[in-house]
Amino acid sequence: MSKNTASVEEIAYLEVPTLPIDIQKSVDNQGVIYLKSNIPLEPCPETITERLGYWAKHTPDTVFLAQRGPLDEWIKLTYAQVWEKVQHLAQFLLESDASVEKPIAILSGNGLEHGLLALAAMHVGIPYAPISPAYSLRSDKYEKLIHCISLLTPGLVFVDDKSVFQKALAVTAPNIPVLTVTNGSTSDYSFEDALKTPVTEAVQNRNKQVGSKTIAKILFTSGSTGLPKGVINTHCNMTTNWQQITQTFPFFKDGGLKLMDWLPWNHTFGGNHNFGLALYNGGTLYIDEGNPTPDGILKTVKNLKDLAPTVYFNVPKGFEELIPFLKKDDELRELFFSRLKMFFYAGASMSQHVWNGLENLALETIGKKILIASGLGMTEASPSAMFNTRYGSTSGVLGVPVPGLEVKLIPDGDKLEARFKGNNLTPGYWKNPKATSTAFDEEGFYKTGDALKFIDEEDPNAGMVFDGRIAEDFKLSSGTWVSVGVLRAKLIAHADGVVRDVVITGHDRDYLGAILIPDVNRCKELIPNAKTNAMKLPEMMQCAELKEFLQNLLDAMAKKATGSSTKVKRAMFADFELSIDKGEITDKGSINQRSFLKHRNEIVERIYDQTLYPGILETKH
Repeated sequence: MSKNTASVEEIAYLEVPTLPIDIQKSVDNQGVIYLKSNIPLEPCPETITERLGYWAKHTPDTVFLAQRGPLDEWIKLTYAQVWEKVQHLAQFLLESDASVEKPIAILSGNGLEHGLLALAAMHVGIPYAPISPAYSLRSDKYEKLIHCISLLTPGLVFVDDKSVFQKALAVTAPNIPVLTVTNGSTSDYSFEDALKTPVTEAVQNRNKQVGSKTIAKILFTSGSTGLPKGVINTHCNMTTNWQQITQTFPFFKDGGLKLMDWLPWNHTFGGNHNFGLALYNGGTLYIDEGNPTPDGILKTVKNLKDLAPTVYFNVPKGFEELIPFLKKDDELRELFFSRLKMFFYAGASMSQHVWNGLENLALETIGKKILIASGLGMTEASPSAMFNTRYGSTSGVLGVPVPGLEVKLIPDGDKLEARFKGNNLTPGYWKNPKATSTAFDEEGFYKTGDALKFIDEEDPNAGMVFDGRIAEDFKLSSGTWVSVGVLRAKLIAHADGVVRDVVITGHDRDYLGAILIPDVNRCKELIPNAKTNAMKLPEMMQCAELKEFLQNLLDAMAKKATGSSTKVKRAMFADFELSIDKGEITDKGSINQRSFLKHRNEIVERIYDQTLYPGILETKH
């Protein structure tokens, strides 16, 4: 790898404009803390497709969306082309069975047709719901898909390839009209034909009725704490958040914003945050069909050889998978960093070795570090609530509230439970009045269930860090509280990428245990055995090298423990696949701790058996 010769004294950051940090903190007589930015939120459009119309008029030839075609070429749609196609699709939707009461269900993943249909639906005030493709393609019983379809009562279902979704449709939506791009039957609507629908005044008339409170989309939660809930996002929720984000990172609006992004549109990070920022700021979104898997990362790398992104959004695992390719390919690395102004990660905490790897690559390529930003977001906040924009920060810092959002911190024992209020917050859950009524407190703040902690209690501008999920915490038999989220994050951070996730055990027990969900590819790197590719998971998890790694991890963590609530006494690698049907794992790879413990009780009992079972290790400290 070629190296830049900048000395340590010369090392600086590639500086980009970010919002000044000016946080007001107040405390009431009950000890409740309120935080908000003193910088006011600037005006934002009332509806989402106002921006599409604006860019179609002012920068008609700028590419908005691009995706690889069947011949591996980039199919590009300009703002003018997208606007024109949206009008035809909007007319088609007005003539279909879809309506405010009968939304559109989109079962396919990211794609040009998905994006066009979503924009058309929002243009004429018909809600749509992008549903995780995993519910259709990685499930045998379709329990989550059945739940989502039953809750939505859609008037139209969209799939890109009818043959791929045929089985799921037959089980979950046998009598609902289907719109498809390929392999449709004579009874289905053709996307090609829908694009030819003659446009009438009805489209413009209906668009005039769309307002800030009109429901734009319904995003289903990942189901990490139960069955997915349909989070309502209004036009105001989404445009408010895009303005909040753009004010935080004002260089987004300077022109030339280019994104290469794989993050799924059925989740708020990809579908609201990234798609929306491109639309709001007249940027270009290249749809990356890759993902952070051994096969998927090859597609991402291929795509990045065609485009230098302005900002690179990803989950920590995505960055981790990309780093080795950037290290060994000088040409890829030079192009990747040629226009890059910022890294942004979300969805999980970034391990420090990944953080360091990104900074080192930047130094060796352009002689400067690049801002690594993150924050706190959630589906209910559309998604962003807090951002960390400080240079020289470290992984895990969530930052401060965005303009126009107020944070309320409720003392809960030795923790502070975070609650949010602002125009980017959802009005509630689709057809779920009970969940809606319990989600907000008496002042209208959304109850996140997250605990936050000040970096410096005397200086709110220093920001906050995650302090666990209130509902996940439990007591040991001694009555000592365990902060599960914090402990889990520490274990993952110390595991150098070998551990993908952790389930903490110990409720009403004498000591803590842990079941580690391995990253199989990183595990293979620890095993000097050419046969690892043919190894099945149970055999691999019994390898001496992995046992040694786990023992060292346990002992190192135990040395740093401050008591029984931070010391994991026994641990094991999960030598089995997690079940999406049983709700143990969500479509985005998050562990449902409650469901996991319910279905794996036998394994938990082994951890606490007087006999030390094979594969379960105990700390020596």
